[in-house]
Amino acid sequence: MSVAAEGVVRRAVVFAQSHPELLAAILVSLVVVVGGGYVLNRLTRPAGVRFASMIAEHDRITVLTHPNPDPDAMAAAMGVASLAEQVETESTIQFPGKIRHQENRAFRNVLEVELDCIERAADLSSESVVLVDHNEPRGFSNSERVHPVAVVDHHPGEGRGEAFTDVRTEYGACSSVIAEYFQDLDATPVPPDTHESEVEATYVVPSRVATGLFFGILTDTNRLTSGINSADFTASGYLSAGVDESALDRIANPQVSAETLEIKATAIRERQVEGAFAISDVGNVSNVDAIPQASDELILLEGVTAAVVYGARNGVLYLSGRSRDDRVHMGRAIEAALADIPGANGGGHARMGGGQITIDEEEFVWPARRDTLTDRLWRALEGDL
Repeated sequence: MSVAAEGVVRRAVVFAQSHPELLAAILVSLVVVVGGGYVLNRLTRPAGVRFASMIAEHDRITVLTHPNPDPDAMAAAMGVASLAEQVETESTIQFPGKIRHQENRAFRNVLEVELDCIERAADLSSESVVLVDHNEPRGFSNSERVHPVAVVDHHPGEGRGEAFTDVRTEYGACSSVIAEYFQDLDATPVPPDTHESEVEATYVVPSRVATGLFFGILTDTNRLTSGINSADFTASGYLSAGVDESALDRIANPQVSAETLEIKATAIRERQVEGAFAISDVGNVSNVDAIPQASDELILLEGVTAAVVYGARNGVLYLSGRSRDDRVHMGRAIEAALADIPGANGGGHARMGGGQITIDEEEFVWPARRDTLTDRLWRALEGDL
């Protein structure tokens, strides 16, 4: 060390010894600046980067969908599982309930989605649970004991993840959120005729995942015609390069069961109409997924701008509603109609909603309360509840 440098060091030591409080303040300031910069950098990173980093901190995760998952839920789960694989985290997709709807079954089979059904919290494959397309665990015993590490959703709700929460109610589909995560990571969609190993990129969107996410967006936005956000269009365009059109066609055009067609016919035949609103009771059914399909048909009738269809199976009454009327927020309408009924719950978006009522309880005897329920639905659609 030079003489000049030694002099500077000595003076610095003397100054520090003479002014210890000033030295402490300087050190604290440096810690705050450095630490604050680190925190700010973490918080300002794109959501997809933060999500992937959070997943990478776990050796294994469970990706959990809502009960009876639809294409949007399954696609979002596929996307999370793919990201997990690419950051070397093991994952298992799980769900409660059943997959009955012919379109949902086709989605699972054509894209070879591996999902495990669970009945209780103890069935979860790991303690680190990521919720997709819903924000509160439900549909299995002891679900209230599950505390997810992450929540990715587009539905209203109070559920939160312990490490990561991203709920975008303005988006039409959860698949759009997941697609945006891939974009944040500069992931390359893999064309259907190309193997992933041929793509030089840190992150990729495998063709089956791109196809699933694309179809998930289509189904939850009614083919990009309702409840959409500009982000849904952006995500669809981004994914298009990886979409397998042949697989997409097989998923979108599955065979329809005779019972489903009969339930649709019953909904139309038994409809009650007041003004521009229609309500229909389709009675007992063995396929509850036919009920929302029937409401899709009922809303297409000329002059009908809001429709609700309900039917019963195994002691539960299922409701499904659709709206193309700016006066009717269907999710809120069904929630209001069921608010005071024991064992009932309902909700959803402006354009679509649903609910369930336990009908084998003494408080709600079916069909004795049919007229009461119908009256409450009329009032809710009119905005009187």
